[in-house]
Amino acid sequence: MTAPAISHPLPAGSTWEVDPAHTTVTATVRHLGLSKVRVNFLTFGGTITIAEDGTPSVTSQVDVTSIDSRNEQRDGHLKSGDFFDAEHNPTATFVSTGVRAGKGENEYLVDGEFTIRGVKKAATLELEFLGVSAGMGAGEVAAFEASVNLNRKDFGVSFDGALADGSAVVSDKVVLTFEIEAVKQ
Repeated sequence: MTAPAISHPLPAGSTWEVDPAHTTVTATVRHLGLSKVRVNFLTFGGTITIAEDGTPSVTSQVDVTSIDSRNEQRDGHLKSGDFFDAEHNPTATFVSTGVRAGKGENEYLVDGEFTIRGVKKAATLELEFLGVSAGMGAGEVAAFEASVNLNRKDFGVSFDGALADGSAVVSDKVVLTFEIEAVKQ
């Protein structure tokens, strides 16, 4: 079987909706100063719009109450006021403010604002555009990979559990990773 052709770039004047069935949103932190712990968010959405002049914009939202660390007790703690304060701030968002060329072909820097726990901060996603496929009968599909390093304390996540040797239970650095498929609307 032959793989479908992949084309570049996204056509001007198009809108693409994130396909939750083929997208993952993950946060990764160091635990005990050693290993990495990854958590998934199960409910999210987003739109990529390419204006007629070719300028892209991105909006996305993540339901932080959908966090899944494969540990119910940890999920409850992550939803608490020590971390996401999900009762009062159930949604995290990203809205782009500009896009610049990245280091390589099909790589971009997406400037924007993250809002987490009600705190809005500027950040830049490193994004790679992987191409467009004809899809499997439901329309064209575009694929992207993106990541950003954030400091959790910048968003008011100040839980500071420490071990007897002074090691942090959870690192301040959080890596958000987005593996995205989006369907042309």
